[in-house]
Amino acid sequence: MLRAILSGVSLAVLAACSTAATATQDAATSAAVVATVAPAAEAKPAPAVKAAIALEDKYATNDGVKIHYVASGSGPLVVLIHGFPDFSGSWNKLIPALNDSYRVVALDTRGYNLSDQPVGVENYAMPKLVADVDAVIKAEGRQKATVIGHDWGAAIAWNYAFSHMDKLDNLVILSVPHPTSFAKELETNPVQQANSQYARNFQKEGSEKNLTAEGLAGWVQDAEMKPKYVEAFKRSSFAAMMNYYRANYPSGTNAATALAPAAPPTVTVPLLVIHGMKDTALLASGHSGTWNHVSKDTTMLMAPTAGHFVQHDAAPLVDRTIRDWLDARRPS
Repeated sequence: MLRAILSGVSLAVLAACSTAATATQDAATSAAVVATVAPAAEAKPAPAVKAAIALEDKYATNDGVKIHYVASGSGPLVVLIHGFPDFSGSWNKLIPALNDSYRVVALDTRGYNLSDQPVGVENYAMPKLVADVDAVIKAEGRQKATVIGHDWGAAIAWNYAFSHMDKLDNLVILSVPHPTSFAKELETNPVQQANSQYARNFQKEGSEKNLTAEGLAGWVQDAEMKPKYVEAFKRSSFAAMMNYYRANYPSGTNAATALAPAAPPTVTVPLLVIHGMKDTALLASGHSGTWNHVSKDTTMLMAPTAGHFVQHDAAPLVDRTIRDWLDARRPS
């Protein structure tokens, strides 16, 4: 999913290697779709953030693998899934925007931070990642949840919907197109093909040797959070990070089954998609036609000034949008 932050390689160099993302949208419209384009500067302020958040440290177990997560608040369950390179701290602004009315839990996905780090590519195949999310929901004693994911977390969220639709209240996707649409982008869009070379490099044996905790945290702008990211990455497995790509990203050997089932089912819950239009790893154009895969209301928010880490680059806009959207669809 995300462009690499390699040891000794700056973000500027990576950006230079990727051409600008195209934001062309499909002219097709649907009554079920509300497309919004609004700069973060024009957004209403997010709900007041508490000075300190009391986070519970908890664990769920999936087939012997312990998954760490933090939890806060009470109410309908909202599950947050981070991507690469990231950890549960990615949601430090969204959690306090929700936890006065929702039970919010944020995973360290397997291989990251305080979660277990099983050895072997097969331990990072998508069905196991989806089962980890299900284990967390069960650990919370819940039957249903809203699932929110970014980057690899968004890929997991899509697949959780495909296999556990009956356990979803709502689905929120940050940055990653519907797998069917993304597969089409990889097949037909030369810009997306070129900008995805980093992922193919990650699939190579030994790619983890090029990673450092400091390099992986290079994208983090928040001075208070950056050392927390470095520490989280030092506790993580770089090989596990690369195994997400080896096990799941399209390649010559797994292109037919990568990222999702060959014919994923229609999403039958409300869907919110948020994308930073300056994202060069995953192009905004990949979301065109998303509504064709959903039978409920579909809301798409494009943030013109945000990059791949849209939840950080446009935090007030993203947090306010998610809160208002969830409040309008709160389970009875």
